[in-house]
Amino acid sequence: MTIPFRDTITVRKGEELNREVLEKFIHESIEDAPPGDLEIEQFGAGQSNLTYLVRIGEWEAVLRRPPHGPVAQKAHDMGREYTILSNLHPLFPTAPKPYIYSDDTSIIGSPFFIMERRKGIVLDKEFPAHVPYQPELGKQISEIMVDKLVELHQVDYMKTELLKISRPDGFMERQVGGWIKRYENAKTEEVPGVNELTLWMQKNIPVSPKPTIIQYDYKLNNAMFSEDFREMAGLFDWEMATIGDPLADVGVALCYWADVADFKELRNELGNGAITAKEGFFTREDFLERYAKKSGRDVSNIHFYVTFSYFKLAVISQQIYFRYYKGQTNDERFSRMNQTAANLIEFALLSTRGL
Repeated sequence: MTIPFRDTITVRKGEELNREVLEKFIHESIEDAPPGDLEIEQFGAGQSNLTYLVRIGEWEAVLRRPPHGPVAQKAHDMGREYTILSNLHPLFPTAPKPYIYSDDTSIIGSPFFIMERRKGIVLDKEFPAHVPYQPELGKQISEIMVDKLVELHQVDYMKTELLKISRPDGFMERQVGGWIKRYENAKTEEVPGVNELTLWMQKNIPVSPKPTIIQYDYKLNNAMFSEDFREMAGLFDWEMATIGDPLADVGVALCYWADVADFKELRNELGNGAITAKEGFFTREDFLERYAKKSGRDVSNIHFYVTFSYFKLAVISQQIYFRYYKGQTNDERFSRMNQTAANLIEFALLSTRGL
């Protein structure tokens, strides 16, 4: 017997939605929503935007909103993510279909959008208890992860309107400068090696290949798999997607993709690293080799992109900690994110030295 895999929790205290007002909005705005009472649960794994399951009878959808409190400039833009999904879903169906966006803060207290509900298995820190793991499964999942990234990078962005919200020219230069500035804005303490790292990145920006659509947060726990793990049933968290350097996307994927050769501290910081380090999963080298073969791209400068991705992840961790430090969230999961940021900066420095 298959044991149902539960991916939602009771809504966390302080993150509740106004059920009555939201129910009225859904009934008035989404044609497919049936009459009936609204039920709300929360997806518990995320550490940035807040994501909820909204249900009326058998009908289900997903609502995304920014975190509570002040947020970094240009971050958590629900309208932008809705636009990305609206353009991308018809060409890349693995991205969920969005239903509606609203910037009316009287409904739930912030802008938000509602999209279709996908069902399947999301792998975070371990496999569900009902899934018997074999090394062949790790290889199968690894191949899907690489092939789906190649597929995304093959989507013709000229068939979308994403150029209206993207600037592919000078992408990496802006990224390096922008993320350094974000770090400075969220800094709460001095961390050894930051200046050395940022100078290295500024001096070593490579020439980018032809731009593509990039997801820019491509990792295992943003993907959903079918119950038999033969296909990717959904890919989520499109907040940072844009048209840019495809190798930046690969760098992010490799940054999150821990393998068996990694030291314990790095695997711990990568969260789902314990999964990709299992026997059967690709090593980073395997991942990169398959991507290069399938995409035909030169990956000889990937060293820079992985280093930058560690730094980018450090900045995101520091931004999350900054909200906790300023009392804008009481979520205890965030109380040590400054140490996570410092560790990732250390890993980035080791990466610049080829370690």
